[in-house]
Amino acid sequence: MTDDNSRIQTEWLSIPEVAELLDETPGRVRRLLDDNALVGSRREGPVKIPAIFFVDGEVLSSLRGTVFVLHDVGFSDDEAIDWLLTPEESIGVAPIEALRAGRKAEVRRVAQTLG
Repeated sequence: MTDDNSRIQTEWLSIPEVAELLDETPGRVRRLLDDNALVGSRREGPVKIPAIFFVDGEVLSSLRGTVFVLHDVGFSDDEAIDWLLTPEESIGVAPIEALRAGRKAEVRRVAQTLG
């Protein structure tokens, strides 16, 4: 498990907060989670989703495919979140920062080697 101090600091949003951010219903947010378009954690009670997974009121478009790759190599939702938020030496930054910078091919290439 990763050290919380090394992870990127981000606000964690509840399903109702994400629904408001996306101007969707909570049911639609749950579907996004079920479809792996989003990934959330139940570590501290109800599902929470890192705010850094959103850009301009939308889900970061490269997140879904990256979550699929992480699940394919055996990561749980919590492990996927930890990996996305923790600086990755081979990328030079946390994978979520690289995704936000448009470097999805590089992030997914590294993710495929993690299994």
